[in-house]
Amino acid sequence: MGPLGCVLQVLKDHQLYSKFSKCEFWLRSIDFLGHIVSSNGIKVDPKKTDAVKGWPRPLTPTDIRSFLGLTGYYRRFVEDFSSIASPLTALTQKKTKFVWSEACEKSFQELKDRLTSASVLTLSEGTDGFVVYCDASRVGLGCVLMQHGKVIAYASRQLKVHEKNYPTQDLELAVVVFALKIWRHCLYGVHVDVFTDHKSLQYVFSQKT
Repeated sequence: MGPLGCVLQVLKDHQLYSKFSKCEFWLRSIDFLGHIVSSNGIKVDPKKTDAVKGWPRPLTPTDIRSFLGLTGYYRRFVEDFSSIASPLTALTQKKTKFVWSEACEKSFQELKDRLTSASVLTLSEGTDGFVVYCDASRVGLGCVLMQHGKVIAYASRQLKVHEKNYPTQDLELAVVVFALKIWRHCLYGVHVDVFTDHKSLQYVFSQKT
C-alpha cells in the first residue's frame, strides 16, 4: 500500500471524510505553509523570497522584529542564522539606543541574500545515514543535519547570558546537546554520527562520574 492508500485507510478507520472537490492528486509539487514541497525536497515559497528581497531598511525595533519574524520562520534554510542576525537582534533589546550601524546593514543584506538564494533541502527518509555537524563560537551555536550527504536542515541560536562564560569544551558540548534536542524527532532511537571540531569531547563518555 502506497502513501495515498495509507492516508485513505486512516480516514476510513476513523470514519473521517474528505471532500473530493477539495482534493488534488498526482501533483509534482505543493504549496504548504510558505514552502514548496516536491520529490526534490523542500524550498522557500518564491512569493516569500520576493517579500524578503523587497523589504525596506528597518527604521524602528518593531520593523526589525517584523523582518526577523519572517526570515526566522525560514531559519532552517540559512546556515548560522543566529550569528548573522545578532546585530539586528541587539537593536530589539530594551534600553538599547536604535543606531543603524554598518554591522546592522551587513546583517540585513546578508539575511536577504541568503534567503533569496536558499538551496532546496532534502526530506528525511528512513532511519539510516544521519550525520550532524556541530560548531560553537562566542557568538552562538550552529549545526547542520544531513542524510546520505544531503542537507535536511540548519539550526542555530545565540548564546544565553550564562553560556558566555562557558569554556570552549562546554560550548562544544552544548551545541551537540542543542542539535540532538532540536532534531530528536528524526534522531531518537536511530544511529547518528556527530562531528565536532573539539577533540576533547571524544573522552566525554569515558570520564568517570
